[in-house]
Amino acid sequence: MKKRIITLILILAMMFTMAACGKEKEEVNTAYIDRKVGICIYKGTDDFMKLYEAELRKYLISQGFADENIKTVDAKNDQKTQNEQVKKLIEDKVDVLIVNPVNPSNAGTITDMAVDAEIPLIYINREPDKDEQDRWSNNGWKVTYVGCDARQSGKMQGEIVIDLGLDVIDLNKDGKVQYIMVEGDPENIDAQYRTQFSIKAINAQGIFVDCIDDQVGNWETVAAQTIVADDLMAYGDKIEVIFCNNDAMALGAIRAIKAAGRTVGKDVFLVGVDALKEACQAILDGDMTGTVFNDHITQAHSVADCAIKFIEGKRVDNYIACDYVKVTKDNAQEILDLLK
Repeated sequence: MKKRIITLILILAMMFTMAACGKEKEEVNTAYIDRKVGICIYKGTDDFMKLYEAELRKYLISQGFADENIKTVDAKNDQKTQNEQVKKLIEDKVDVLIVNPVNPSNAGTITDMAVDAEIPLIYINREPDKDEQDRWSNNGWKVTYVGCDARQSGKMQGEIVIDLGLDVIDLNKDGKVQYIMVEGDPENIDAQYRTQFSIKAINAQGIFVDCIDDQVGNWETVAAQTIVADDLMAYGDKIEVIFCNNDAMALGAIRAIKAAGRTVGKDVFLVGVDALKEACQAILDGDMTGTVFNDHITQAHSVADCAIKFIEGKRVDNYIACDYVKVTKDNAQEILDLLK
């Protein structure tokens, strides 16, 4: 009898588990399972865009899209390739296009293709210029940009530095801040704004600056490492602050700083943008002064929400802004936990 009771309990437990699994299966969101989404990434090897695309895909699936109907293409940093990819996605009759443009100055060509095909278009991460955005609003087109204002990220970089105090950052005590700037793609508006507004934030506090060097690292770790290594060799302890337009380049700068026998926080300061996991850990380890969280999670969710609104025929604003967040040793662990 005891054996029968145990067997019965096991059978009931299995039935309950199977029922629960069946119920769980029934509750999977399939609201947009037949809808197609095309995602165009400027360069698939970009660390930040890898995070962004993964979060966007994950969130789209959670909202009822089928994984096989979400197609991501990599332009490999070639605008001609991206234009052809957009054309192919339009021919495949996607319901929404999400484009991270290689050259934002070329956005008009992509916009025209999408508008002619009557396919809603969402630009991400790399912001087209004002004239292009005015076309969308003036014509009532289903085109929008979702992203953070890069001016804010530059401003926050400058604030991270000046928050330390001039007495701390002015290592040679000449009353000025000597710096080098490592820029991303010079045609990218984000790179331009981060370069300009980081220094404007310092000037706004009445602090004088000297630009020791300003070079293009094209968002790449190795390129930045070479630039910073050469500058440290050429200018030595004249360099007080190193600004990098993104964290991938800041990570390259860290390698160069260590190789030169310099110490961040002691005889040089280093800031980036994006808040990659490696950068947050570097801040906690004392190898980086700070960064600015380019919140890919909020951005990706906002993009997916816009896609759904377009599909449902709802109105979408032509510009949807998200905020950056300053990251220093005080909150780096919090941001790192969020990214895990």
